Amino acid sequence: MPKTPKSSPPKTAKIKANRAKRRHLQSLQRLAVQKERADRSERHAGIRQQPREGRPRTRRASRR
Repeated sequence: MPKTPKSSPPKTAKIKANRAKRRHLQSLQRLAVQKERADRSERHAGIRQQPREGRPRTRRASRR
C-alpha cells in the first residue's frame, strides 16, 4: 500500500530564528577552519624551505 504524502509542519518564527543562527554559526566555524588550515599549510611550507641543521636527513631502513 503506497504511503500518502504528508505536508511539512508550519515554520514558526522560533524555528526560523534557530535555523538561521545555526547556519550562521556553522559558516563562522567553516571560515575559522579554513583560516587555520591556510595558516597551518603556510607554517609547514616555511618549515620545509629552511635547511636542517646538523647531519642531513638519511633514509632509514624499515623497522619491519
